[in-house]
Amino acid sequence: MTFGRKLIGATTLAALLSTTAAHAETIKVGILHSLSGTMAISETTLKDVMLMLIEEQNAKGGVLGMQLEAVVVDPASDWPMFAEKARELIEVNEVAAVFGCWTSVSRKSVLPVFEELNSILFYPVQYEGQESQRNVFYTGAAPNQQAIPAVDYLMNEEGVERWYLAGTDYVYPRTTNQILEAYLKANGVADEDIIINYTPFGHSDWQTIVSEINSFGSAGKKTAVVSTINGDANVPFYIELGNQGISAEDIPVVAFSVGEEELAGLDTGPLVGHLAAWNYFMSIDTPENEEFITAWHEFIGTEDRVTNDPMEAHYIGFNMWVKAVEAAGTTDPDAVIDAMVGVAVPNLTGGLSSMGANHHITKPVFVGEIQADGQFDVVWETPGLVLGDEWSDHLPESADLIADWRAPLSCGNFNVATGSCGGSEIQ
Repeated sequence: MTFGRKLIGATTLAALLSTTAAHAETIKVGILHSLSGTMAISETTLKDVMLMLIEEQNAKGGVLGMQLEAVVVDPASDWPMFAEKARELIEVNEVAAVFGCWTSVSRKSVLPVFEELNSILFYPVQYEGQESQRNVFYTGAAPNQQAIPAVDYLMNEEGVERWYLAGTDYVYPRTTNQILEAYLKANGVADEDIIINYTPFGHSDWQTIVSEINSFGSAGKKTAVVSTINGDANVPFYIELGNQGISAEDIPVVAFSVGEEELAGLDTGPLVGHLAAWNYFMSIDTPENEEFITAWHEFIGTEDRVTNDPMEAHYIGFNMWVKAVEAAGTTDPDAVIDAMVGVAVPNLTGGLSSMGANHHITKPVFVGEIQADGQFDVVWETPGLVLGDEWSDHLPESADLIADWRAPLSCGNFNVATGSCGGSEIQ
């Protein structure tokens, strides 16, 4: 009898342990954003919104009957560290997907890791295009969803004739400005009416450059600054604009990396009327956005924290991933990658954003004016949603290229003129 009771006890214990292990099983989700260094000003909030989205999904029952577990790492605005942390997330933590990166140089750093280990990256920030990688889903804007429409607005609505292209010295500003320069010249802008200038990450002494902008804008032609300045360098740049009395009426600045989060740390008074081009603004009045903002404030514990465009990109990308995983019935990367194409989910500005075969999504484009309260008043928008163009039509080396990751093409760099596949990017 004693032996029987021991046997039953052992059996019951094993069953309990087995049940506990089953309940303890989670799907791990990697969060790869800088929480320190020059890019923390922009990326920390993206970590926070991912934690919110994961918590909300778990409250709905998780994914495939399992809870999601966030695995957060800090690559500390160090580009090689992004690759190390990505490898750690995939190999050590065995995450099902990674949501992360901001700068293009950080994304370029991790691309070989995701390709080698066949994992999935959701990249939520506007970028320069000229890339389509099988393991990456680009939920931020390509140039045709931000930079080109912004220039069109300034040219057609504001009558701008002279262009000062100011950027941080890395791949995104350089490639974007290469596209913009070609686009401007194709639209009749003369060489002498374009200046391109680059500064390092964290640049703080803007007096000379802003003086040059002021001088460039005093030639009798309407002048604008197109800013691809990234990170905390934006703070002293905008302060110096105010110090030198450059108003939006005189020389408007349109920024591609300044949103509500960056403005939260500034005295916006001198910046009122300057512009930003994004696919989302916190001020946009839709039921979906109102619900999102309310949930964000409840999660973060204060109404002082703003929302911004890359947060919406994570919202879209995360919900697409959930939908694709449930459609595939597995987190296996190959199955999820195939299931992602054609997935459509609500965005926060009205309508559905869908994933194209080129791994870019459809998004509306908005140009907004900075208001005194750090919000944006939308002054222009596209009539409908725009699909991200991975290869620019404005550069000869990419004009004949398309990406289509569906079988049988399964190519990120297909030359329609030669009928050949050249890989996933132009080196």
